[in-house]
Amino acid sequence: NAYGRPVVEAHYRACMYAGINISGINGEVVPGQWEDEGGPCTGIDSGDQLIMSRYLMLRVCEQFGVRVSFDPKPIPGDWNGAGCHTNVSTNEMRAEGGYDVILKAMERLGAPGKQEEHIAAYDPSGGKDNQRRLTGAHETAPITKFSFGVANRGCSVRIPRMTEKEKCGYFEDRRPASNMDPYVVTGKIMETCVAPDG
Repeated sequence: NAYGRPVVEAHYRACMYAGINISGINGEVVPGQWEDEGGPCTGIDSGDQLIMSRYLMLRVCEQFGVRVSFDPKPIPGDWNGAGCHTNVSTNEMRAEGGYDVILKAMERLGAPGKQEEHIAAYDPSGGKDNQRRLTGAHETAPITKFSFGVANRGCSVRIPRMTEKEKCGYFEDRRPASNMDPYVVTGKIMETCVAPDG
């Protein structure tokens, strides 16, 4: 009886029918707030699939007579906002010894000036919308400070427990806003984490 469940399940079916890689759905903190998990995807396909998934959500909501919001904090108050957590890996990160590659990416993401660059890229307003969400409360890190940790939802970047245990895998950048441009976000992450040392 969760608010919006028929909508989100219809969206899930529409994505599967359309060939969108969708891995799951779950209800979030605010009634009527839902998360869908896209992927796995490779390269630019992740942006294409997210844009199509959003389009399908808009069309499904139209059929149900409801409105969808991709705003990072659609309802002010003492609860979680809406992000677009972005899971990231490369072949090297998933291979043996990949944990060291992930830690190197954390160094790059935490380098001077990188937090500001990424925050500006992670929502279309240049960070103004996302600052309502990234407060340091409600499973977010403060918008002004980069942090990472294992299994820590209060960090900018969360490294899954299994990634630490297996010494390879992926990381989750929790800073992108729900209204983010996936092409800009994935491009910025790759530019910072994968670009050759110069």
